[in-house]
Formats: sequence, C-alpha cells, structure tokens
Amino acid sequence: MDNELKESLMGALELVVDPELGIDIVNLGLVYDVSVDESGTATVEMTLTSMGCPLAGTIVDQVKAALADIPEVKETEVNIVWNPPWTKDKMSRYAKIALGVRD
Repeated sequence: MDNELKESLMGALELVVDPELGIDIVNLGLVYDVSVDESGTATVEMTLTSMGCPLAGTIVDQVKAALADIPEVKETEVNIVWNPPWTKDKMSRYAKIALGVRD
C-alpha cells in the first residue's frame, strides 16, 4: 500500500468524531494502523479510550462508513485492540489543546 492511499485512509478517519469527546479518532490517537489488501479489504487496528465505551458500536459503524467512500476500499474490518493501552500521550497536540489536557 502506498503512502498516498494511507494518507487518504487516515484523512477519512479524521471525519470520525468520538461522540463523547468531540474530537476525531485520529487526533485522539485511537487509530494504531490502517491498511488495504489486494482484494480491497481495509483493516483498521484501533482502540477506545476505555474498555466499557458505550459508543463502541457507533464508532465502528462510522469508521466503516468513512472508508466506504474511498474507491480502493471494498470492505472494512475494524479490530479493537487493548494493547498497547490508550493514554493521553497518544493524543495529538491539537486534541490536547482542544480538551485542555496538559503534558
């Protein structure tokens, strides 16, 4: 997969906003990896801010919808992982400022 496609995928994922925090999942540092195989299956490896996130299903559905607009993507699989665990250190500078998080 080339860098241009990866950038397109990550750009699409920036449209997925965590409903509780109001910041997109990329800037929150929730997306660990994204790739597309030869058959057009996109695989997103991501985490959530907490294991008991009540909106996990909503976020997964939004991820699939966001990537469906990319021509190379025929299907999307979302793998929720807990290792490495999410911490505020994974957030972008933008997300930290927006949420008032100090380093």
